[in-house]
Amino acid sequence: MKRAALFIVVLWFSGEAYAQNAAAQPCVPNAQPAAQPAAEVQQGRGGRGGGGNQQPVPRVTTVTMIPGVVASGAAWNKVWQGAGNSADGIIADKDGNVLVAQFDFDKVLRIDKDGKESVFVSNARSIGSLSMDRQGRLYGAHRTERPGSTKPDQGSNAIAILTPERKMVAEKWADGTTLSVRPNDLAADSRGGAYFTSGCVYYAAADGKVTVMADNIRTNGIMLSNDDKTLYVTNGGTIVAFDVKGPGTLSNRRDFATLESGGGDGLAIDTEGRLYVTTNAGVQVVDKTGRLIGLIPTPRGVISVAFAGADKKTLYVVGSGAEDSSGQPIREGPQQTAATVYKLPMIAQGIQGRAK
Repeated sequence: MKRAALFIVVLWFSGEAYAQNAAAQPCVPNAQPAAQPAAEVQQGRGGRGGGGNQQPVPRVTTVTMIPGVVASGAAWNKVWQGAGNSADGIIADKDGNVLVAQFDFDKVLRIDKDGKESVFVSNARSIGSLSMDRQGRLYGAHRTERPGSTKPDQGSNAIAILTPERKMVAEKWADGTTLSVRPNDLAADSRGGAYFTSGCVYYAAADGKVTVMADNIRTNGIMLSNDDKTLYVTNGGTIVAFDVKGPGTLSNRRDFATLESGGGDGLAIDTEGRLYVTTNAGVQVVDKTGRLIGLIPTPRGVISVAFAGADKKTLYVVGSGAEDSSGQPIREGPQQTAATVYKLPMIAQGIQGRAK
């Protein structure tokens, strides 16, 4: 009992520490990134909003109707689960399967509608998140390990293209020094670069340089609008929007929406411009005007979300944690974590011709 109690206290403290560190994350070249706790990855990600799950899991959920979004009584189905930090940054491929980053195993995994898995990209060193541009190029965010990790390869911080050919996008600041922040979520802009978060907002340009786009912000999820003219990022319990004036050029920063039930983590968007935000309570849905229109409760706290399936009318989420056959939490890998992927039939539809 003492050990269990200590574990819970450590998770709570780590989540609080992450929230504080994220708010104060340095946004300038050569600054040392704030230490991020192992608990942030999957278990106890309360500081990030998605996985600080203090309720029994999997939770009993009842989905109620959100007009034009989801039908009343729609049911989540578990598609896949895996030990370790084995699913994040979920996106759809051109065939409607989902791709997830497997940080612990240096791979990108493809999961089909029936939960069958296959390796889509191997030797993807410390891959933590994914994005795909309109040309079909798969981008990955590579991250260094946290202090105290037991993983032999400590990795490096970079944004790279993984397919159809391997290509480094950016791994240095504009002044030529090594990138010193751990990329979190990213959004490829179809101009050869990608926006990404790590406490602040950054741009990895096609010329190999990383620059700061926005500071004084606590970011996590990031998403471009349907026409690529607006960039949305989570900011704790709010969503902030920017106008995109060109590659790596943002203006008109403004508060776009206020969330409920904790801070936001991952983002997705549908054909009507509605945003889907993962939180501990489930997926919060925000319309194109910034009005919160409903919550889709989930079986556990969720960290990443995407539309997939042949018609992109199925919502997939990555949940923090998983249980073994006896119902006990699985804790494996350097961060003692696990992940579960669920899917839900939707009325709303994801954007065709774009992965997310």
